[in-house]
Amino acid sequence: MQINLALAQIATKLGDVQCNLEKHLDFIKQAKAQKADLVVFPELSLTGYVLQDLVPTVAHKPVDDDPIFQPLLKASQNLDLVVGFVDEDPGHRFYISSAYLSGGRVLHVHHKIYLPTYGLFDEGRFFAHGDSIRAFDTRFGRVGLLICEDFWHASPPYLLWLDGADILIFSSASPGRGLNAHDKLESAWWVENVNQSYANLFSSFVVHSNRVGFEDGLNFWGGATAYDPNGERIAHGPYFEEALTMTTLDLNQLRRTRSRLPLMRDERAYLVQRELNRILSK
Repeated sequence: MQINLALAQIATKLGDVQCNLEKHLDFIKQAKAQKADLVVFPELSLTGYVLQDLVPTVAHKPVDDDPIFQPLLKASQNLDLVVGFVDEDPGHRFYISSAYLSGGRVLHVHHKIYLPTYGLFDEGRFFAHGDSIRAFDTRFGRVGLLICEDFWHASPPYLLWLDGADILIFSSASPGRGLNAHDKLESAWWVENVNQSYANLFSSFVVHSNRVGFEDGLNFWGGATAYDPNGERIAHGPYFEEALTMTTLDLNQLRRTRSRLPLMRDERAYLVQRELNRILSK
């Protein structure tokens, strides 16, 4: 089985959900014309990133009668979508969220677990922490979603792998910062190398969509990527410009790689559980 994947690195307009929705629908139309099966948008793709006090005004529920999600759910009849939004729970807590839409339904919503509150980041002031990490079933197999800071920590990808995810879908609003010895953005270098490492360690597909554009003094670098279960990079979007990056995920590669490298078979999860209990009991 093969998946035609489209990574939509877009520039969002801060706080203008309707404008951002129209851009989503335009990119979905482009992806459909290129026979995409799955389109992945960046973190907070429907709202913009530096929301601060705007957070309550841009929240939307991923349901049929929501004016923003209704056209997205309709579009998901033709191809699967991952979109970024602000979710609100019954207690009026707000979450940085990603939703997986397929066949006119919401298959899964992930709430961002780790909220950075260092350097130029201040997410913890405005958002609540998510409290679950779950893989879920799609028509392409088992999938896991993570958002930006989530995959700067080793535990969320590891838990998704143990939960059976064959495809790890990462989204981010990562601003450019720092240069390394190769005159490459430090943030881009780090993210690309870590994502490649996850593909290697977990013999899984790792795909990543990052936003572009300027917002409140931040410059987001784009550079969408996809890696196969061998850790080979199979797609790379341009830096600093909007783009729809197409690639194909050959799901047969999972069997070929895992037959050669049976890491899941040999993983000792109960040992990890025992040692975590020991460490946390101190």
